[in-house]
Amino acid sequence: MTDSTTPAADSTSIESLLHENRHFPPSPEFAANAIAKPGIYDTAAADRLGFWANRSRELLTWRTPFAETLDWSGAPVARWFADGTLNVAENCLDRHVAAGNGDRVAIHWEGEPGDTRTLSYAELTTEVKKAANALAALGVGKGDRVAIYLPMIPEAAIAMLACARLGAIHSVVFGGFSAESLRARIDDAQAKLVITADGGWRKGKVFPLKPTVDSALAGFENAAEYDGPAETVEHVLVVQRGENEVAWHEGRDLWWHEAVGGASEEHEPEAFEAETPLFILYTSGTTGKPKGILHTSGGYLTQAAFTHRNVFDLHPETDVYWCTADIGWITGHSYVVYGPLANGATQVMYEGTPDTPHPGRWWELIQKYGVSIFYTAPTAIRSFMKAGREIPQGFDLSSIRVLGTVGEPINPEAWIWYHDVIGGGTAPIVDTWWQTETGAIMVSPLPGITDLKPGSAQKALPGISLAVLAEDGEPLARGAGGLLSITEPWPSMLRGIWGDMDRYVETYWSKFPNGVPGSQAGGPAYFAGDGARTDEDGDLWLLGRVDDVMNVSGHRLSTAEIESALVAHPSVAEAAVVGASDETTGQAVVAFVILKSRFADEMAVDAPDLLRAHVGQQIGAIARPRDVFIVAELPKTRSGKIMRRLLRDVAEGRDIGDTTTLADTTVMDIIADKMKAAPAED
Repeated sequence: MTDSTTPAADSTSIESLLHENRHFPPSPEFAANAIAKPGIYDTAAADRLGFWANRSRELLTWRTPFAETLDWSGAPVARWFADGTLNVAENCLDRHVAAGNGDRVAIHWEGEPGDTRTLSYAELTTEVKKAANALAALGVGKGDRVAIYLPMIPEAAIAMLACARLGAIHSVVFGGFSAESLRARIDDAQAKLVITADGGWRKGKVFPLKPTVDSALAGFENAAEYDGPAETVEHVLVVQRGENEVAWHEGRDLWWHEAVGGASEEHEPEAFEAETPLFILYTSGTTGKPKGILHTSGGYLTQAAFTHRNVFDLHPETDVYWCTADIGWITGHSYVVYGPLANGATQVMYEGTPDTPHPGRWWELIQKYGVSIFYTAPTAIRSFMKAGREIPQGFDLSSIRVLGTVGEPINPEAWIWYHDVIGGGTAPIVDTWWQTETGAIMVSPLPGITDLKPGSAQKALPGISLAVLAEDGEPLARGAGGLLSITEPWPSMLRGIWGDMDRYVETYWSKFPNGVPGSQAGGPAYFAGDGARTDEDGDLWLLGRVDDVMNVSGHRLSTAEIESALVAHPSVAEAAVVGASDETTGQAVVAFVILKSRFADEMAVDAPDLLRAHVGQQIGAIARPRDVFIVAELPKTRSGKIMRRLLRDVAEGRDIGDTTTLADTTVMDIIADKMKAAPAED
């Protein structure tokens, strides 16, 4: 990212991105049948609050209709639809059954070993009612916190919806977190109940989960070893999935199939105020005290449902939707559970990894279930590029009509590969930008309307107000890089950091406390922490986290732009770039590159020099990496995000930090050994 003080010469550093000449207009047939119509932007701009009020009434069932759309008087805490009441679970389940859609499939679930379950909306509603009764019998009620530590099985969604039905607050913890990380999150939320499984399937074997819970709770039970507050967990509810042997604490531990299986199928959902807390979700990669992002009910569900319906052009009667995200991340909350189920969608849920038991597993499932909408991460797409197009081309992917990406910017070459190989050259790609904190998608093309541009997230969605700002808060002209800010409150916005409102204000609202000139709502503007540029068409290009900006000899360079240049080389499948301390330049560019399979042997020796030269040609000599390391894998979480923090550790010779969230914890050891053995480039 470049700021307003960067020399003008730096503005050419992402010419290859900003001057993307490939455009993909919607087909007339797609546009004619699309959910979103061109007038939607003008409607939202003319009356933003009225637009959101109408969307909420259109998409949700309110027990008590709201009269006030937004109360921003307590900025930066917003209250959306606050005088209305609803039940989130009822909106996701009961109303679809009541409308005569109980037989529609809600979830096609596939276990990694190949076992399957299909749940209709009527069946899923019954399971959630039983789970709600079981939780209530354990003393869980409105405002209580429930920690959920489960694999990608239907019980994960059932547990979340059961909490929502009761007005309890769920805190889903990703199943890859360590006992220490889990304990910190249970402690911070002061959870009353933990829902887990004996284990889950991953990469061909069962990985244990309950033993991690036992280790986490041991810290509470032994006061001599733990200096936190008194234990709050009263029970541990255990789903039997892996059938691995687990220790049992009588009086505390309960089997899900016994507690839920024996519960009543009758449960009347209570209506709660729209600002009733729905969930706490701890941001990944946090250091020190966990940062629990709090989301509430009515506004969150409104934007999750609206974006899911319009961004993915969902036709629930005919589409089969699949988001590959883990339930432990915000994408799993908004686009596996709440958005799809609120819209009555039929979706696929898969337990395992994309390469188990074979590298075509995902494409096999798309063929099997006739998936028409597919939403995944750019890192996964680049991994498929590495393996070769012949793998997906071995399956029938003709059912796909919309593709989506999430998690980080997608470089143009990966976009083109995804479009041509997976989408058959016809499926539009919605490249989405949003965060745990925003709750739902904020920037994305709208299929049927947008003239697509590879690599660009393009425009703020209707009803969303964004700006690229200089350090002093002034909006920047097109072509200038700056800080991405949200200038008006939005329905699914976070309502705080759990238990720490001072940290909430300091983290998100202190950068631009006076807002942006022309803001209708007034009050502070939200700083997203990301850098961005707008091109000559006004389309947005995300440059990654501001923390990932490198200062090389006084020039500010984004990791995203250098990674994009590397992946544009025909031999490169994937790349990760970090800045490492350098005595001469302040920071130096260090690149970790995966070569495509067909180039791996012939280019292994010459690739570093060739790629350094390539970056110099694409961007400029200032961006040429000091070191290029050819690696077999990159350190990724199970959600597909590259852990650049760990790469910075190894690039600067530090001890490698916590690797427990990685899909493969051995990757960093292999990379570190390779770096020790390799001479530095001149």
